[in-house]
Amino acid sequence: MSKKIDNSSKNSIGRLVFVAIFLLLQIIWILVLFFRFGQSSIWGTAFFNILAILIVLEIVDKFTNAAFKLPWIILILISPVAGLVLYLITGHSGFTKKRKEKLFRIGNQLRSDFLKENGALSSECENELPYASQLRYIRNDSAYPAYKNTKTEFYSDTCKALDDLIDALSKAEKFIFMEYHAIEDAEAFGRIRTVLAERAAKGVEVRIIYDDIGSVGFINPKFIVQLKELGLQCRVFNPIMPVINVFMNNRDHRKITVIDGRVGFTGGYNLADEYFNIVHPYGEWKDSGLKLEGGAVRNLTVQFLEMWNTIDNTDKDFKCYFPDVPDCPEAEGVIQPYGDCPLDDVYLGENVYMNMLSDAKDYIWFMTPYLIINDEMSRALTLAAKKGIDVRIITPGIPDKRFVYKLTRSYYHQLVKNGVRIYEFTPGFLHSKQCVCDDKTAVVGTINLDYRSLYFHFENAALFADCKAVHDVKTDFDETLIRCNEVTDSYRSELRGIKRIINQIIRLFAPLF
Repeated sequence: MSKKIDNSSKNSIGRLVFVAIFLLLQIIWILVLFFRFGQSSIWGTAFFNILAILIVLEIVDKFTNAAFKLPWIILILISPVAGLVLYLITGHSGFTKKRKEKLFRIGNQLRSDFLKENGALSSECENELPYASQLRYIRNDSAYPAYKNTKTEFYSDTCKALDDLIDALSKAEKFIFMEYHAIEDAEAFGRIRTVLAERAAKGVEVRIIYDDIGSVGFINPKFIVQLKELGLQCRVFNPIMPVINVFMNNRDHRKITVIDGRVGFTGGYNLADEYFNIVHPYGEWKDSGLKLEGGAVRNLTVQFLEMWNTIDNTDKDFKCYFPDVPDCPEAEGVIQPYGDCPLDDVYLGENVYMNMLSDAKDYIWFMTPYLIINDEMSRALTLAAKKGIDVRIITPGIPDKRFVYKLTRSYYHQLVKNGVRIYEFTPGFLHSKQCVCDDKTAVVGTINLDYRSLYFHFENAALFADCKAVHDVKTDFDETLIRCNEVTDSYRSELRGIKRIINQIIRLFAPLF
């Protein structure tokens, strides 16, 4: 079935094209001005050369991954004018100092006030667990605690996840929070919207956040007005503007639903039809998710309220959104939901994966739609494989972005020659972001194995252990592998000639995409 594009989508795509053309014209205009000034005199040339050296020194001094530094340094040194313009526009976060401080202030307040109770594990309880170091790391670097009082349910089928989400929404009594990278004004969200409107009419407070770039091809500018008419509050993260806005570098890639502070949903899927196989633009869509019932939902609530009030700080009292939640009688094991912020110089999502690779004893398997990694992650994967650990990665068989797909495949050779096994999901596009290790721990969330997820975007995930959900994730891997083509042997031979040079170039500049 081909993907249908309605008038709303056409209007939004037209808006995106307009903004893209306008931005391109601005960039060209700035480049022309800079080139003219730089070539108008010896002093102009000297000015840009000195500025280029100063910017390069600033880049070198930054506390960030070396893979980001190298392409910018090369671009600026090869062409100081063009390199400087591109770097000043897109090479760093567009968060102002004031806005960043606001984000941290709100987040720190929420975590300090509401994440030290209602079943959160103490450091003493953590130390009794075999994976204590991972729990401590997440808590110490993000302040998100682990819980033992929460039931965790894993979804390998997003259609089941959608049905359960709608059922849970229909039972909301106090409030509903929904934060998604992409929302499509179509069939799946239509079902959700009907329930949200019904609950809002009963006095339930409904709040929705969506990322403007993530949703731009799915909805038109009247979407918020239509939701407001139904009694639903809606805010847009980082609206696309027809002026140069470096803030576009950091997107809200999270997928969170919170219902009454007691039930939560997260995972890889957005609220668009393709994620539930209603339409098939890239063959069969493979995705996954989680449902939480219990105290750990607090971690999701904090993430939503942090983003909601960063966009517009309107909440004066948060207490009503953190009810005392009784221990779920079906709770087992441990779960630790966490959020990753690109502005704090803590690469939490990447470090959780790296810790799992370091701790693995028998096997560690990943699903990711994109595989665009730095040298540290590549070494961690290959080192685990060289220690005799069964390391496997499943990627899509049908791409949603052809250039990124080619970039993903360019990493295969280095991995497979060192013992990592690579599989491609032949029926279509695999969008799941998950990992399972030694039948003991698993991670499910929004975090891809690519630069954008690991360094640029606001993300979220959950680590869970010693529960049925871990075994359900392993079962999902087993069932998915049957439907995959193992390409390990196809990539053992190193590319030569022009193909090798092309691969080297696109991988050098991979952090910029």
